[in-house]
Amino acid sequence: MLRLVLPKGSLEKSTFDLFSSADLAITRSSAVDYICSINDPRIAEVRILRPQEIPGYVKEGLFDFGITGRDWIEETNSEVVSLGELNYSKATSNPIRVVLAVGGDSSFASAKDIPDGSRISTEYPQLTDRFFKRIGKTMDIRLSYGATEAKIPHIADAIVEITETGRAIKAAGLKIIDELLVSRTELIANKHSAADDIKFHAMEQIYTLLVGSLEARDKVLVKLNVESTKLQGVLGKLPSLRSPTISQLSTGDAYAVEVVALKSQINTLIPELKDAGASDILELPISKIVH
Repeated sequence: MLRLVLPKGSLEKSTFDLFSSADLAITRSSAVDYICSINDPRIAEVRILRPQEIPGYVKEGLFDFGITGRDWIEETNSEVVSLGELNYSKATSNPIRVVLAVGGDSSFASAKDIPDGSRISTEYPQLTDRFFKRIGKTMDIRLSYGATEAKIPHIADAIVEITETGRAIKAAGLKIIDELLVSRTELIANKHSAADDIKFHAMEQIYTLLVGSLEARDKVLVKLNVESTKLQGVLGKLPSLRSPTISQLSTGDAYAVEVVALKSQINTLIPELKDAGASDILELPISKIVH
């Protein structure tokens, strides 16, 4: 039913991992194959293409929906429907920031300090041009095909580049002086496909599975038993992510308790629960959380 396009490159592995964890495993004959499949009745075709191209292809209707970054949607000025954000990126769950950077010893403190006509190297020429025009400046914007940080100071006066943490820019001896955009990964749809009730419902279902998988990534399910006299003490140790489920056991003088907890807290939580009187404590993985 649906034609899906997914990003090749830095997002490729994390996207494949996400779909696998959402029980939408992607099958392809080799690591360089651009045509794939997903064993799901809602998805008829899967292609792997560069994220820069995906907004345009979805806009044109070559695909019903796809995954790309907000940075490329803005760079290509593509009119698409956003089905929602997906909180993942190539290395972390941090959003991508499109930033303006100059040499570390530069006196420039913001974009307004850069003189008209300065050389700006970037993989985002359209986004960069619109940014400077909004603040009343005209720059010599030059398309970069990579290694953008290395172009200061001999090839460029400033760069517009993406970063998750800022470490690579700092390591190159540069400093960030402005931010053009905060970009997250999004599931986008062709506007005509989104206007089709059947297709839109199917795309929403796929989005629900993906978001549910992301929601569960850093969480576990904790199950335990506790005597009625110690119940309140145990409840006082439980995290406040969600109200616990409490069921009285058949003996009548004890309870079964279930709660979702953060993986990062589990190594201290379980001993504290045992100290408070909990027994039969189980830690179980969660594949999806759907609200």
